[in-house]
This record gives sequence, structure tokens and C-alpha cells, in this order.
Amino acid sequence: MGLVLKHVQISKTGTLHYRRKIPKDVREIFGKGEFKRLLGATEREALLSYPRVNAEFERLLLAARKSGTQTGSASPALTSLEAYVEAKERIAAFDAANGLGSDNSSTVDWLARSEIADSILSQYPTDPETGYPATMPEVERLFASGLRNNGEIARPVPTLEDAKRLYVKDKIEGDQNETTKRARIERVMGYLSQVIEKDRPLSKLERSDAREVRDHMLKDLDMKPATVRRYMNDIRALVTHGLTELGVKGAENPFHRLEIKIDTVARDERKPFTAAQLAAVGAQMAGANADLRRIWRILEGTGCRLGEITGLLVSDVHAGATLPYIDLKYHRHRRLKNAGSIRRVPLIGAALAAAKEAIEAAGKGPLLFARYGSKRGADAASAALMKHVRIVTSDPKVVVHSLRHTMETLIRSGADEFDRNLILGHSQGGMGERYGGPDARLEAATRALTKAIKPSA
Repeated sequence: MGLVLKHVQISKTGTLHYRRKIPKDVREIFGKGEFKRLLGATEREALLSYPRVNAEFERLLLAARKSGTQTGSASPALTSLEAYVEAKERIAAFDAANGLGSDNSSTVDWLARSEIADSILSQYPTDPETGYPATMPEVERLFASGLRNNGEIARPVPTLEDAKRLYVKDKIEGDQNETTKRARIERVMGYLSQVIEKDRPLSKLERSDAREVRDHMLKDLDMKPATVRRYMNDIRALVTHGLTELGVKGAENPFHRLEIKIDTVARDERKPFTAAQLAAVGAQMAGANADLRRIWRILEGTGCRLGEITGLLVSDVHAGATLPYIDLKYHRHRRLKNAGSIRRVPLIGAALAAAKEAIEAAGKGPLLFARYGSKRGADAASAALMKHVRIVTSDPKVVVHSLRHTMETLIRSGADEFDRNLILGHSQGGMGERYGGPDARLEAATRALTKAIKPSA
């Protein structure tokens, strides 16, 4: 053979292939150990293809190393739309390098393109049931598909994540405050994705989604209205830019003109209940339904947030444990405020008795409080409980959430900040180092809670 090119091998069938081992420092980013491409069936075809393929490898290698230097880890996975765009660019480069046109007439005919597609697919394990690779990068899959279909690939619908990435590229990259603005957008997207999945098509966003995001920030995350307004402005700008620049026709931005009321009572000005008020509300609760009475007793005896209790599963309540407790963790139907909210809350006295009653009443159902365990169940429970609170006091600073302030007041004199946080879930910073594992933290929280309140059935 007269052809002498680096990284070129001849297969048993006589076809020529470009093969390069991927360096170890970027192998994880590539997702494989070798880069392989079919160059052609003849030396002429290989010579035509070699510059493009070699340049493609060097470009990918440079991008991978640049990503690793900037982030210290693999770059984020491409969205479906990004993979589509990259695959289309690669198909166009392939056609240009091989003289292909829309009529598909060139020295590399359709059969050769199919062979190149097959060589790409052959690099990945095949699923015996489907006959197709079980796992492979989306760009590779689309590129191979386009080669077989005269360059045609179905364009994915733009998603919320696509809008975010385009906004960062167009509005933030190169800004003198790029680092700060990137961090802010990532933080906003983190809050947003707790309600709306990142791969939601922009065309499928609805007004109810926008309202839920707003309410999640105000109620679940306990943010100040002014903070929520700033974050919602970011989301509105991001979505508007995506709808316009990604060509989403006929869709409106549901975040436009979304009202955010400023509470007349500041959240940090809520008062705890007095002993007399608690006794009076407890008496009033005799007229409430059984679930509300149990929820109130658990709230009063644990200091938990209302949404944390209404969203409990039966399996979250360990009433028969040596140290009874509620296992608070994230559920799809009920989010938690932050990482510190994931905790074990002791159950003692009246709260433990109420939890046992609730388990028995729930029967075989998964939800501890089926009536209030839905997505908006905490709001319904709050409205019902507030009717009984308002019979006792008209003070606007005394609300259901005041039970948390009451509990914090009770335990403040007998427990330090670490122990208070174990119970109330304000933060978990340093908890692992101080107490070890979850069992040790539960034991410490139980001691603190028992010291603060006298258990009574």
C-alpha cells in the first residue's frame, strides 16, 4: 500500500479506519477509550476523509481538556437540542469534505455512508433485544442516523434547560461579573427545577407552573417577597429569551405579570403562642376533623413546618422504634426547604400518640394524611387550622407557623444552637462532625426535646 498516514489501520475487509487512543486525562469526558472513524474503502476516499477526521479528533480533545481545566470535572451533558445542532454540523462537515450534495452524488455513495454509520454504531455495546447500541452519546447516534438518512434528523423541541444555557451564552458569557451572574442563574434554576423539570419543553410551560414556582419560593422556601420578585424577574427574562431565540412559535411566557404580594406581616415578626392561647386553640380543635387534630398535636410537639407533616408517608413515621421519630426526606409530592430540613425529628408525648393514631387511621394507604397529602394539601390544612386559631386570637402575628416559634422558645433555654437545629432543621452544618451518624443525632435531639417539654399522652 502506498498510503502512509498516522493513526490509520486497514481492516480485514480492506476498509481504512482512523483510530486513536483517548488520553487518560480526558477519557471520562469522552466516555470511551478509543476514537474510531471509517475513512473509506479506498486510499482515495481515505485521503479525502483524513483531514476532516483528524481535525475532528483534535477539536474534541481540545474541548475536553479546556472543560476539565475550567470545571475540574466532565462538562455537563448536552441537551437533546445541543446534540442535534452538533450532529448537523458534523454531517455538514462530512458532506463538504466528501463532495456530497443534496442529490447525494459523489465518490462516497450511500452505501459508503451507511458503512461509516455502522462503524460508529459498532463502537458501542449492542442491546440484544433491539439490535441497537444500548448506550452511546446522543451526538454519535444522531450523526449515524443522519448519515443513513441523507442528512435529515428530527429537531428536538427546545426545553427550559436549553433556554438557560442560551441565556448564559448570550447574556452572561464575557460579562465583567460573569462568575457572579452565572452563580445566580444556577441558583435560580435550582429553585425552579424543584417545581418544573429541566427538560420541560418551553411550549409546555403553563401559568399554573409559574404560580407554583412563586408559591414554592414564598411558602416552602420562606423567602421574602422582594427576593422572590428578583428571582422571578430572572426566570421571566430567561424564558422570554429562549422563546424568541429558539424559535418557539405561538407560546407565551407564563411568568409575565405574575403578581407577588408583599405580606403585611414580616415573617420574622411572627409571635410564638402563649400558654393560654395554646390551651384555647387545643380546646377549639375538638370541633375539627380527626386528621387536623392529629396534625396540630404533631406540629405542637415537634416544631415541624406544616408542609413537612402533611406530606408524610406512613413509612416515614417510626413510632415503634426505641427512640420514636419522623424521618423527614424529599418526596416528589412534598419538597423540603433545604438540605438542613432532611432530618430525624423525635416523637414524644402527645405528638407520638397522635402519630400512632394517624398510622392506624391511614390503614393500607401510603399517605399518613390522605386528605392533606396532595400537592396543595398543606395550603388546605393551613386554611382550616387558621379558622380555629382566629377564634382564639385576632393577632395577625400569631399564625399556624407560630408553633415553630413556640417550640424554639421552649428549647432555647435548655439546648444550644446545634441541638435546636437538629430538631427544627434550620441547618445541618457541622452536625456530622459533632454527632457522627443519624442515630447519634436522633439521640441528641431526643434529649433536647424531652428536656424542653414534659411528655404527656
